[in-house]
Amino acid sequence: MRVGSFVLAAQFPGQGQGEALHRAVRSAEVAEEAGLDAVWLAEHHFVPYGTCPSAVTLAALLLGRTRRIRVGTAVSVLPTAHPVALGEQAALLHLTSGGRFSLGLGRGGPWVDLEVFGSGLDAYEKGFPESLDLLLRWLTEPRVASESGRFAFREVAVVPRPQEALPGSDASGADTPEAAGGPEVIVACTSPSSVRLAAVRGLPMLLGMHVGDEEKAEMVALWRRHARASGRTPEEIHTAAHVSAGVVQIADRRLEAAETLQKAMPGWLKQGLDAHVTVDGRARAMRDPLAYTELLCGIHPVGTPQVCADRLAATSERTGITRFALLVEGSGDLATTEENVRRLGAEVLPQLG
Repeated sequence: MRVGSFVLAAQFPGQGQGEALHRAVRSAEVAEEAGLDAVWLAEHHFVPYGTCPSAVTLAALLLGRTRRIRVGTAVSVLPTAHPVALGEQAALLHLTSGGRFSLGLGRGGPWVDLEVFGSGLDAYEKGFPESLDLLLRWLTEPRVASESGRFAFREVAVVPRPQEALPGSDASGADTPEAAGGPEVIVACTSPSSVRLAAVRGLPMLLGMHVGDEEKAEMVALWRRHARASGRTPEEIHTAAHVSAGVVQIADRRLEAAETLQKAMPGWLKQGLDAHVTVDGRARAMRDPLAYTELLCGIHPVGTPQVCADRLAATSERTGITRFALLVEGSGDLATTEENVRRLGAEVLPQLG
């Protein structure tokens, strides 16, 4: 089982944006010290829900500051980016980090981001498969051309090629077996159509923290059915390393852990989610912040180290998922976040084997 942290760089009420970003960076550094497997970085624009506008940029900083831990985007929003530019960035980080970078991709939402970056609503509603396929071609072929209406261009060379190893590199370089095959690509899935899209391409899923074990198990089963139908091998299906997102808060008593989140998260959720603006004025369905926090406390590892270990083990058994990205900053406090990460490494991971 591989357990990592999920970092939004969340701006809680009364905090500055620099404070949120500092906590994000420190939590990632502590995650490596604590023995966690990975750090997964979220990306948001124009809202305090998350103050990191470029997960791939923050990943570059953290890969330079660490030596062992994997750093991934969760996710880079593909409809607001050019797939070739993102592919170039992913290849660069993959090679120069010794294969420690994972590129998580998502469709995002119908937000004003689409207007600001000029991609338009169509890129969100219809364009994700096309963009994903172009990016995958960039990460696997030596030369790429495109006849697509949106991304039409003549054949060009892929530089740097993700499969190229850097000779004579040290622990932070890329002369490693992990670097040889290109960066891992993972797709955020929230619907049957996105599950099918990932399965047909043989890409693992990132499943959100808003759903519990039963729904995640159903999505994994659906992924496997589509993967088999599209001709994926039994080995590909069996070894697909899906990731389950969740929340973690560790305390000596379960009630104490839940109270820590219930005091801090509703204010952040209300402030952050209220700030989202749709690009076309469509109605939005908003979750109740307190009810949502209580839901997260009920379905994720929140409590004593034993409770947290049992919850992770149960989720893995029910879903078949062995990788986790756990939100560690739900308290909104730097010292509490660092302690949370350290306890996750010292008191929970050893119980998971």
